[in-house]
Amino acid sequence: MRIKLYRFLSSEAFISFFYRLILCYSWTFRLKIENDKDWMDYRRNGGVVLLCTWHQQFFSAIRPFKKYKTFNPSIMISQSRDGEIVAKMALRNGWNPVRGSSSKGGMEALKKMITNLKEKKLAAHIIDGPKGPSGIVKAGVIRLAHAANAVIVPLSVSAEKGWYFNSWDKFLLPKPFSKVFLRFGEMIKFDRVKDRESFEKQRKQLEEIMLPALIV
Repeated sequence: MRIKLYRFLSSEAFISFFYRLILCYSWTFRLKIENDKDWMDYRRNGGVVLLCTWHQQFFSAIRPFKKYKTFNPSIMISQSRDGEIVAKMALRNGWNPVRGSSSKGGMEALKKMITNLKEKKLAAHIIDGPKGPSGIVKAGVIRLAHAANAVIVPLSVSAEKGWYFNSWDKFLLPKPFSKVFLRFGEMIKFDRVKDRESFEKQRKQLEEIMLPALIV
């Protein structure tokens, strides 16, 4: 039964329907995007940009992120069955899914993300991964930024009215017709470091910058 259900949920017919449903639902949001001009200008002038957000908040970014598809950007998505569905949705949204996570296929996925980011100069990353723990920035985002010589641009999402799921990340689903705010932070450039202490300091610095936007 589970296999049949998964095959149905991952079928092209269902993905097409579900993707259109998400777009229609998202069109009800009264969306406000703040501070995206600086990083977009930086990217257009040849800079490398890595957008980062919490797993809790990525749903609200699906529709507005469609406008960045001209950059042919990449995003890392887990190799789980749920990840297969999300990856197919990302493709429809104009994003190149790279399959892997810290628990499975992470190193190969990171290498491919680095290659893609160097070439296309734009990618996005879920900083606490597909399974958390919530509020902890995983090391991959720093490694990716170092290797691609990218600036990190934090993204925070909030909704005037929303539901929060009973999940590890308290996943945010804005209510229809709610005001939804996508706020891009200032560009952060971390110099490459060799020692573990300096690396951990950078990871914690990014965590401290992004934690105030997390709903706990």
